[in-house]
Amino acid sequence: MNAFEQLDEKPFSRFHLLAMFTTGMGVFTDGYDLSSIGIVLEHASHSFGIAKLSALQSGFLTGSALVGSVIGASIFGALAQKGRKRYYGIDVGVMALAAFAQGFAPGLWSLIAIRFVLGIGVGADYVLSPTIMAEHANRADRGKKLSFGFAAMWGFGAIFAALLLIGLGRAGVSQDLQWRIVLGAGAVPALSVLMLRRRMPETARFLARVDGNSDAARKVIEGITGSKLTQAPVTDRRAWREVFGQHARVVFGAATLWLIYDVVVYSNVLFGPTVLAKGLGLSAAGFTLAAYLCFIVPGSLVGCVLVDRVGRRPLLSVGFGIAGLALFVFAPMQSTSGGTPMLAFAMFGVYAFAMSTGPGAVAGSGLLGVELAPTRIRSIAQAVTVVGGRIGTIIAAFGFPILLEHISEPSLVGVLAATSLLGAALTFMLVPEAKGRSLEEINADTDAAIAS
Repeated sequence: MNAFEQLDEKPFSRFHLLAMFTTGMGVFTDGYDLSSIGIVLEHASHSFGIAKLSALQSGFLTGSALVGSVIGASIFGALAQKGRKRYYGIDVGVMALAAFAQGFAPGLWSLIAIRFVLGIGVGADYVLSPTIMAEHANRADRGKKLSFGFAAMWGFGAIFAALLLIGLGRAGVSQDLQWRIVLGAGAVPALSVLMLRRRMPETARFLARVDGNSDAARKVIEGITGSKLTQAPVTDRRAWREVFGQHARVVFGAATLWLIYDVVVYSNVLFGPTVLAKGLGLSAAGFTLAAYLCFIVPGSLVGCVLVDRVGRRPLLSVGFGIAGLALFVFAPMQSTSGGTPMLAFAMFGVYAFAMSTGPGAVAGSGLLGVELAPTRIRSIAQAVTVVGGRIGTIIAAFGFPILLEHISEPSLVGVLAATSLLGAALTFMLVPEAKGRSLEEINADTDAAIAS
């Protein structure tokens, strides 16, 4: 076996578990920070003396972090070409400082600016964490590691934010302090893994393929696998633009599927706790907690189990399809479900479970971007797919409130249903299957292919 094959065949170990926690807690923070604004939106606006946010104000407040994440992903996608570990920890550091600063925002526009900075850290994490986890992972468990470390951990973060808000409310804390504490507490999970990230070893794939340091790569592989190497991996000396051109079609295909996923799911993440919750007779925090506990996190966990068994493309396509059909059924219930709110919520649950099991576990976990690009361009390819997803979230954040001023809520849910079905149709056209295959096999990134 060559060096990377030893990494691929290494059984799940303590190292893999620690790596999954270290990377996953960053995504826990992402889920906490990006979902918490939706459940404290009204508290914050009232605190600033705004009776009702305009569509533009609502879009900027919920979307500023998403715009920042585009900047963060773009910058750190390029920087990670000089080293994954070198910049690992900066991402959660930025998130921690910005999250803490939110609690002291004196007004709406200052909060928007702080969340923009927060988004830069989130975007950086969305590039660095999946890239590092994938390059350290073994072949058999790579899908479930990324799905749990990203899709499931994102949901746990959202649940924690809802529980904290409910707890503060029951403790009699004023609404002005509630939203400040909830947003500021996002610093805690980010700081919890700062030192672990700084101590994580550089990936052997980067050291060998990009940095050209075969001796350092050998030491990392031997440290992870516990076995001596007889063959050092080859350095990839091709220009990154040449390599990117060869893989551009699948990279942009992965970005498109993440965009579609985020358009559909973030519309409900950002505005479900306010718009949909009212139609169902639930509070913002209650809606978020019920949705994540009953449907989204269980769906993510099922996706973790299935992603390495049934494959990426079937899980992605079927999930998009079921979610789209469920939304078509759910749409008219928004105006007629006065006597049957639980039926409407159950149908929403079918959508949420299917979206989490399929698209969330594959596209939303960053799995496609890191699997479908060779090491030479992996961080850049991941940045492209992250930006694709963030464009989807920006469309949701700014487009959802504007559209609601011109069309009915059932009509908008119908648009999201059609978008989800489009994702199901495009899946088999845009990306190849990567189940059970090494990163080198998927991308023709073997030593022999590079040397030739």
